[in-house]
Amino acid sequence: MIPLAEAQAEVIAACQPKPPRPVDVGDALGLVLAEGVTAATDVPPFANTAMDGYAVRAADVEAASTGRPTRLTVIGTLAAGRAPDTPVGPGEALRIMTGAPFPEGADAVAIVENTRSEGDAVWVSAPAPAGEHVRRAGEDVAAGQEVFAAGTVLGPGHLGVLCSVGRERVSAVPAPVVGVLSTGDELVEGAGALLPGQIRDSNRRTLMALLRRDGFSVVDLGIAPDDEAEIERRLKEGAAGCDAVLTSGGVSMGDFDLVKVVLDRIGAMHWMQVAIRPAKPFAFGLVGSTPVFGLPGNPVSSMVSYEVLARPGLRRMAGRGDADLHRVPVPAIVDDSRWRGGADGRTTYMRVQAGVEADGRYHVRSAGGQASNQLYAMAVADGLAVVAPGAEVVAGDTVALVLLGP
Repeated sequence: MIPLAEAQAEVIAACQPKPPRPVDVGDALGLVLAEGVTAATDVPPFANTAMDGYAVRAADVEAASTGRPTRLTVIGTLAAGRAPDTPVGPGEALRIMTGAPFPEGADAVAIVENTRSEGDAVWVSAPAPAGEHVRRAGEDVAAGQEVFAAGTVLGPGHLGVLCSVGRERVSAVPAPVVGVLSTGDELVEGAGALLPGQIRDSNRRTLMALLRRDGFSVVDLGIAPDDEAEIERRLKEGAAGCDAVLTSGGVSMGDFDLVKVVLDRIGAMHWMQVAIRPAKPFAFGLVGSTPVFGLPGNPVSSMVSYEVLARPGLRRMAGRGDADLHRVPVPAIVDDSRWRGGADGRTTYMRVQAGVEADGRYHVRSAGGQASNQLYAMAVADGLAVVAPGAEVVAGDTVALVLLGP
């Protein structure tokens, strides 16, 4: 058996980032920038008001109070999107809406809550200090400023900033396109009655959903029967048309594990026994230049293999520098019955439900059955509690928690 860290390192080293390409900003969510982005103009491009009210001269209202409001003459109204054409002089005020350009002559905003208007006059009942509620040009972003460096993972706020500085396209690493293949004569789809020996395929749908959750594009390669020629055809088509391929089943050492036979013939594969439970059998290698991840067929093993082995490699292909960063375990307190680590040298990943309790710390309890075929517990789990080989964990002990999800 090999340690998980060694298997992860092999996967990440072989999964090189895809070449960057121009991407419309609207399609760039979750992608990694391949260039630094510098603002060509100030944001905002002009001074504007942050509040509805009146643009005034601070000196005119410095003595204003509720008991003795200051009267100013209103010289007009300025809405957002319109340019001011009249300066504000002594004793004057310009009614102004949030976002409107700030007029010449004025230096403060008397907010509407501190005013009372009547005809062409407004009474201001509180001072308006110079600069208050005025957004300066370049206050958010200055012209010439590098707003995002290469390697930035683009979230919703990043896309908004890119739009605000006038960028319609950026150079980014595209998300990998991943083909997903299930194998086995026993697998069927649909709600029809099962024949003896048949089971419904859950792995493929689960893996495709995990890939979509993580921002990758998905190609459904279907279910291949236990036929060498058909498995080879689908794997070659997947490797030719996708950036990576995930297979489910056929990676252990049984006589009918035809995926192993085919991949050994068409690819350069490493068949591993990883020192974890579940998900001990795992295969990784290249068909041509396309990474292929051979995941075990048991549903929970397949999911755990994806989370701790395939996902880091695919994140690396997407240009992520933090391929496995969120997998750094955090301490959590066990709230339920005794757990035992395996006696075979494998680290156990317990499926657990996790939450932050009143003491501000993570607490975990078993999510249910821990066998590698019991998918329900994995479905309701929030994380994986790491139990060392041979360890005994009881309520009140602290364990390392690997949080699941994006």
